[in-house]
Amino acid sequence: MKISYNWLRTLIKTDLTPQQIDEYLTSSGLEVEGIETFESIKGGLQGIVIGEVIEKEKHPDADKLSITKVNVGAADLLTIVCGAQNVAAGQKVLVAMIGATLYPTTGEPFEIKKSKIRGVASEGMICAEDEIGLGTGHEGILVLPDHAKVGTPAAEFFKLEQDSVLEIGLTPNRADAASHYGVARDLAAILNSKNNTDTFKAELHNVLELPKASNINKVEVIIENPRACKRYSGLVISGITVKPSPDWLKNSLLSIGLRPINNIVDITNFVLHDLGQPLHAFDLNKITGNKIIVKTGLAAKTFKTLDGVERTLQAEDLMICNGSEPMCMAGVFGGLESGVSDSTTSVFIEAAYFDPAFIRKTSKQHGLKTDSSFRFERGTDPEMTITALKRAAALIFECAGGVLSMDVVDIYPQRLEPFKVAFSYTNCQSLIGKEIDRSIIKHIILSLGIKIEQEGNDGLLLAVPQYKTDVTREADVIEEVMRIYGYNNVEESTQIKFTANFADREKATAAENTAANLLIGFGFNEMMGLSLTKEAYYTEGTPLVKILNPLSADLNVMRHKMLFGGLETLAYNINRKQADLKLFEFGKTYEKTEADPMAIGFKYAETKHLILLATGRKYAENPFGENNKVDFSFVKSCIESVLNKLSIKFKVTDLSDEQFSYGLSYAHKNKQLVSFGLVEKSICKKMDVNVETFYADFNWDNVLSLVGKTKLEFTEIPKFPAVRRDLALLLDKKITYKEIEELAFSAERKLLKTVNLFDIYEGDKLEAGKKSYAVSFMLQDDEATLNDKQIDNVMQKLIKTYSEKLGATLR
Repeated sequence: MKISYNWLRTLIKTDLTPQQIDEYLTSSGLEVEGIETFESIKGGLQGIVIGEVIEKEKHPDADKLSITKVNVGAADLLTIVCGAQNVAAGQKVLVAMIGATLYPTTGEPFEIKKSKIRGVASEGMICAEDEIGLGTGHEGILVLPDHAKVGTPAAEFFKLEQDSVLEIGLTPNRADAASHYGVARDLAAILNSKNNTDTFKAELHNVLELPKASNINKVEVIIENPRACKRYSGLVISGITVKPSPDWLKNSLLSIGLRPINNIVDITNFVLHDLGQPLHAFDLNKITGNKIIVKTGLAAKTFKTLDGVERTLQAEDLMICNGSEPMCMAGVFGGLESGVSDSTTSVFIEAAYFDPAFIRKTSKQHGLKTDSSFRFERGTDPEMTITALKRAAALIFECAGGVLSMDVVDIYPQRLEPFKVAFSYTNCQSLIGKEIDRSIIKHIILSLGIKIEQEGNDGLLLAVPQYKTDVTREADVIEEVMRIYGYNNVEESTQIKFTANFADREKATAAENTAANLLIGFGFNEMMGLSLTKEAYYTEGTPLVKILNPLSADLNVMRHKMLFGGLETLAYNINRKQADLKLFEFGKTYEKTEADPMAIGFKYAETKHLILLATGRKYAENPFGENNKVDFSFVKSCIESVLNKLSIKFKVTDLSDEQFSYGLSYAHKNKQLVSFGLVEKSICKKMDVNVETFYADFNWDNVLSLVGKTKLEFTEIPKFPAVRRDLALLLDKKITYKEIEELAFSAERKLLKTVNLFDIYEGDKLEAGKKSYAVSFMLQDDEATLNDKQIDNVMQKLIKTYSEKLGATLR
């Protein structure tokens, strides 16, 4: 938000520099992000002075050029070659001196340099108005009145306005400061607190009592939805002339980045940024039936806004209508047909208080962000409507003429009362961490416009004005006191106080930290994704939790799976040349369950997950030529390490899931723990991930339910070595790993200790309907060292079993 220094000083009397105001505002929570210089003419006409043409003669080598002698108030006359046909001796002119930079009305800026033109040295330039940004005329040089004084800087002669503009990073809760008057209120409170005085006040100017109305015009106002429109005020001014605004008004708007349009529209914009109260001007002749109807419920109707776009209305769009049709999207955007034009002679000026929720929905639904909606969404001051109308009326009389032809109409069905807040000095001291004198606290509270209704031994009963939309609790008032008193005025404590706590760490936190530390050891990095995602990622019928008022179409549902957010992160990094990625994330998924008979709508379920994503190399490139690619067995070992570290027993089975090309499922009895596998190529491609990606999804709620439930058992370290043997089995695709594991232990109960699937292959090199499983077998005898014959007997037994039971062959 831009605040003009010159404008601000019309509302509060102060000699502070822009830099000092910057310091005060920033320390109180209104952070000034920067200060810019505004000039009503770009460049400020620097280096341009008034000169007088003393002599003029024809250039000897050019028919269209003249050689002039110009007095600019220096000791010597300047020789300037000029191409303008209207230059003549005795004229007062604008002279750009050598070194001056000119900013033409159109085109790029350029610097004046001493040069020779057709053999004659030229020591400056006599300027036309378009060459220095004063206008568009280029018929010849700009000739000034005779009273212009030679040597006077052009900026001084034209009374150019210079201003400093403060760019304030306004936070959403500070609707009370969304205007010059609001900032002036804060500044007055700060200065009064710093100087222990009440002399600084934010004062409204040109808010006069309205003249007696002729009441020759009448507009009836009807509020059909009082929940959406809590106050509506307006008046009519007739006999106006729509024309360009005066320079002071144009410059005020230009300084804060607004384009002047005409005097009426400019006045409504000026009052908005002056007082924080949005206004709207309707052409009185366009108000059919002399009725203003404020209503909702125009779903599916079309409405053409000021930008020429035809928009389809929603049921909750609050509209300002005449007797037959909509004229304006209340608090958001005007209509194309009902606004002020050059032929307008009478206007109805609207000032209202609209419910923030209605304006926010309309603004977001139609993608319209305006200065008006910015303020209504955050909450305006319901007590400001009449003041704003008086301010606007006075400016219209001054800049456009006219008379008041209808007195103020003010529909205010139920007055919005100030917020009542009980305030305790003890709580204030406790929260701030410093005992501030009670008289200082009261002084700050009163300087902020908060009234004291009752006073007790330890506290106050406060009435907080409606414009302070974020001050509704005691803690909010304490925060207000703190920011005006000054955060830097609270000294650092010289003591450290704490309560010793010997309780065990929370089980869930401890388990998360254990898993995270283990994964970090495997080279993973933790990521944090958004809980909001895109509905288009999911198939129809997925029980999604939809956002009623989404920020955008890309963030319109709560995530039902964490896979898509993870793949978005992979794509973002891969597209920035970070191809070796091992990521993990703790987060929740959300789904809609059955209808809730005790409430309106549905029940919703949240499930906590831990996901792993891995692609590219396992670790940095190295000169040893090892196979460094992330593979199925690497991610599988990470999963099992986490479960083993948490002492959770599990069974592994094949996974049938459309999001995986192949994978495994880990479970404990009837509890699903992990789904893991290679992500389907079609899903990766849709997410712009064109590399092989492995994904594991832990149901962390189920994992946590088993943490600490397993009794740890210790066995003696084996005295005799184990032996590993591998088989590459060619199988039908329908055969599962679970069958392989169960058959192995049924075939050999004594010597077989573990079975492990460490690779899966499905490709065009195999017969149709076939897959290859690479399985390892660990053999060990607790009483003696195994010999080759024993090992061979076990392996042959296994091969025979797989051949007979599963039809398996060795690759």
